[in-house]
Amino acid sequence: MISQLFILSSKGDRLVYRNFRGDGGDDVTDAFYRAVTSLPGDQAPVFMAREGQHFVHVRHGGLYVGATTTADTSPFVLVEFLNRLVTLLREHCGTLSEKSVSVNVALVQELLGEMVDFGYVQTTATEVLRSATHGEPETTKAFSLLDLRSVGLFGAETQQSRVAPGSVTNRPVLPPRGEQGGRREVFVDVVERLTVVIAANGTPLKVDVQGEIRLKSFVPGACELRMGLTEELSVGTEEQCGYGRLPLAAVAFHSSVDLEEFEQERVLRVTPGPGEVTLMRYQLAEDVAVPLPFRLLPSVEWEPAGRLRIHLKLRCDLPPKNHAINVVLQLPLPREASSLAQELSSPEQTAELQGGGRSLRWAIPRCQGGAQLGAVFRVQLPPTPPLGLGPAALTFELPALTVSGLRLRWLRLSAPPGAPPGPPQRWVRHLTHSDSYVVRL
Repeated sequence: MISQLFILSSKGDRLVYRNFRGDGGDDVTDAFYRAVTSLPGDQAPVFMAREGQHFVHVRHGGLYVGATTTADTSPFVLVEFLNRLVTLLREHCGTLSEKSVSVNVALVQELLGEMVDFGYVQTTATEVLRSATHGEPETTKAFSLLDLRSVGLFGAETQQSRVAPGSVTNRPVLPPRGEQGGRREVFVDVVERLTVVIAANGTPLKVDVQGEIRLKSFVPGACELRMGLTEELSVGTEEQCGYGRLPLAAVAFHSSVDLEEFEQERVLRVTPGPGEVTLMRYQLAEDVAVPLPFRLLPSVEWEPAGRLRIHLKLRCDLPPKNHAINVVLQLPLPREASSLAQELSSPEQTAELQGGGRSLRWAIPRCQGGAQLGAVFRVQLPPTPPLGLGPAALTFELPALTVSGLRLRWLRLSAPPGAPPGPPQRWVRHLTHSDSYVVRL
């Protein structure tokens, strides 16, 4: 049961607020934001109890999507509902950001009114909500001079404008009422999350890979989609000792997926409507050797007068044809640092002190496979006995790569009767990002 539901900006501004039961004050959002900002670290817990309120929230696109509830309500059900709400907002508004929510407040309020009645969830089905709501979304797009790259002479389309974006498009999945046009496209993402703990001697202590296959369809009507997965895939108790096998410890499929061809041919079949759905979730078996993308070689020296010298070597063990982007290394310092001197191996890298001097942040926009980057930091600390350093935490993205090796071999669509001529455009993306990548020093 939900008492209140709200969406806040990263600065705490109230974008959307709904009181379903009338049993709380309007200052509940202020209490939530005070609780979040008063916590140490960048990641607040999903469940909190503050000032007599029980809060559950998720964070997407820099926004806080939260709810208050009573003590006897399952928080896991509410987290699932909030994540589903985020998906529905992306489907109806195109993207989830402060601007898109601000210009579509009326539509968001209309959706909440249909989804929840007196605190009880009624429906989260896209088709039901589409027929029950009447508001039209307003799309937003920030102006950028970089967008002019896709415009040719006299407005002609260039080759770059025909390249798929790096992520799923930011327009609403559901077309305006009465409009049958628009580009017919299907996006399939194979996304994996990598959790790693590495000992000080370089030995992996924990390696966990979890992934999912997401489908986002802009095709009106019901078209059958078939996708072939890696043939070496083995699930559960199937034979896993063969060379080159890809064993999965656990697999879960969406209820709409037809598994008739999966057992023998590793083929998934689904007939999706417009919208976004997670077709498959999986977890790699623990005994599988996964090639780790990064190795960190640290060297720490304490100099006189409280000066700490940190020499870091970051080795990217990806194949040379692959690369990592948005690489950030966060290193906790033993005390508050007053100054930082740095020597970086390339000009595009940056480094700074954060958290009042309690941590060091080293940012690398792009790192090619096989490359080794280096940095030397000299940090001024209070002249007291030295304490331990670390552990270091890495965040990164690996485009066009899945560390498990699971990939889509092919993707085929059959158009429904009466569909426009020509097959829908198909886009497939493989991506791995770090969920938690910790290196002990």
